[in-house]
Amino acid sequence: MKKIFFIICVFALCGCNAPKLSKADEAFDRGEYFDAQQIYKKVYNKLSAKKDRQLRGEVAFKQGLCYDKLNMSANASKAFQNAKRYDYSDSILYLYLGKALQGEGKYDAAINAYDTYLSYAPDNALAKEGINGCRMAIMAKTNRKTRYIVKKAQLFNSPRADYAPMYLDKNLDQLYFTSNTEKATGNSRSEITGMKRGDIYVSRKDEKGNWKRPEPVEGGLNTEADEGIICFSPDGQTMYLTRARRSETSNTSVEIYTSKRSDATWSEPQKFEITSDTLSAVGHPSVSSDGTYLYFCSDMPGGFGGLDIWRINLKERAGSLENLGPQINTQGNEMFPYSRTDSLLYFSSDGHPGFGGLDLFKAKLNTTGDYWSVENLGLPLNSKGDDFGITFGNGENGFLSSNRDDGRGRDHIYSFELPDIHITISGWVLDKDEEPVANAIIRIVGDDGSNQKEVSRDDGSFRFNLDRGVRYVMKAGATGYLNVKQEFVSDSAEEDADYAIDFILAAVNKPQVIENIFYDFDKATLRPESKDALDELAQMMRDNPHITIEMAAHTDRKGSDEYNISLSERRAKSVVDYLIAAGISPDRMNPKGYGEAVPKTVTKRINREYPQFPEGTVLTEEYILTLSPEDQEAADQINRRTEFQVLSLDYF
Repeated sequence: MKKIFFIICVFALCGCNAPKLSKADEAFDRGEYFDAQQIYKKVYNKLSAKKDRQLRGEVAFKQGLCYDKLNMSANASKAFQNAKRYDYSDSILYLYLGKALQGEGKYDAAINAYDTYLSYAPDNALAKEGINGCRMAIMAKTNRKTRYIVKKAQLFNSPRADYAPMYLDKNLDQLYFTSNTEKATGNSRSEITGMKRGDIYVSRKDEKGNWKRPEPVEGGLNTEADEGIICFSPDGQTMYLTRARRSETSNTSVEIYTSKRSDATWSEPQKFEITSDTLSAVGHPSVSSDGTYLYFCSDMPGGFGGLDIWRINLKERAGSLENLGPQINTQGNEMFPYSRTDSLLYFSSDGHPGFGGLDLFKAKLNTTGDYWSVENLGLPLNSKGDDFGITFGNGENGFLSSNRDDGRGRDHIYSFELPDIHITISGWVLDKDEEPVANAIIRIVGDDGSNQKEVSRDDGSFRFNLDRGVRYVMKAGATGYLNVKQEFVSDSAEEDADYAIDFILAAVNKPQVIENIFYDFDKATLRPESKDALDELAQMMRDNPHITIEMAAHTDRKGSDEYNISLSERRAKSVVDYLIAAGISPDRMNPKGYGEAVPKTVTKRINREYPQFPEGTVLTEEYILTLSPEDQEAADQINRRTEFQVLSLDYF
């Protein structure tokens, strides 16, 4: 129904002296598509399929054009197919057939129709962009949609057409829109749509924040003419609206008017003069967020084809009229501009690649102010039907208009929202024996400038909220424990995620076993698989630059005391040498070999792994000799270990 405000284009077609066909052509030329298609249908049905074959093809094509303007893709497709069946001679038929099939979501068939037209007009941009849009739609069916959720806003919709919603101001508690409801002013019906002419309605929120049923705006806005497609000045005191003018002696066209608000009442609209051009249509106003510019669309000379988006400076109007240029405007129609910021513009177009009919697009102005980059908003904000007239509330939510899934081409208001992405990272702070460390301080710093702090709970748990695609550095520490640092990069995918990470802290008051340190049998040579553990140990020394440690090695009970002392000393020195090579000062480390003199005491962690050894048991040689051969080997393995003990916390 939105196209009632513009005569997009009229094709010169063969005439006929039949009175009814002449009336249909006259109605079409005036933009009265509903009346025209009814007459064309009667004429078509009276023509002979054999004797009037050529004329039948022409009438079917004209009928298809009417359905195209009424946004009834299925009817248009059928009419154009009839024109093809009766050998309609103008190749433009295939361009319109492709458009109608695309609007039905029949993308493969639409591509074939566009290809046929390109065989006659190889450089036609609309056909090429139509093919691009069909291919994009085919790919979108197999790929994930955007995360937007779109729902029909039932409260705002009547059985007729309701469209072009717009918030009054930043309070976001009043929503205005256009409606062709049966309750609209006057008794006559539009020759363009067959429905009542549009009026402006408003819905307000109650004290609980719920929308109330829409009511016609108060004041002198609504008349028997078509009113609608509105916007407001930033302070909400001035309305810019589109009003259709119709004359028996001229084509239907539209103009922009203004109205002033006094409390809840709007004044009689006054025409807003943009140019002295009286032949061109201007409508679909949108005021920039700072109140400087009025964006609108028009078919005035100087455009790129069809309807273009223009703007004028409201503060210095003389000489400020400008077309937004070829990045935004195409040979098709660009309509319904919505200026969100001075560098972010939303609009609808059937000239850029889309899913069918009008699609919603977002245009970003670069930092130098000389180039717009245009992006299709994708599914489900767009559909195979017409999608247009978007308005935003807080963040990525608001309302839009669409005739999706309405076979009569009637527009309805839909809500949309982009749910927040919930990305979290959680885990536990534990000691080396896997016991929780309460009240540990965990800090997380992102390369986006974020900086968060959390205190571990009694069970050692913590949780942070993250953002997408950020590199984080995390650090955990607690009184009586050494600090641990880890790095993490959150995924850039637009989906919820919960990452897990644990911090294992080493206590400063007792020896800490270094897991996964391996030596060649009966030697002090470090095996290659020890590298990861050694590198982690080096990083721990870097993360705690003020500590000094004793690096101790222990053997099992086998062999003489002298041999085991010597072997363990050489092994401890091998670890220290590795750390020195990794950049750790030798002044901070004291290698020590204990041989078998300090057997391990069973901890809770060891008990969980080896339940045959009670917690607190000292794995002495006397105890081990009481065990089975298998348990003796396990005990010897536990005693063979490399560990460090913090000696001081004040190294500088």
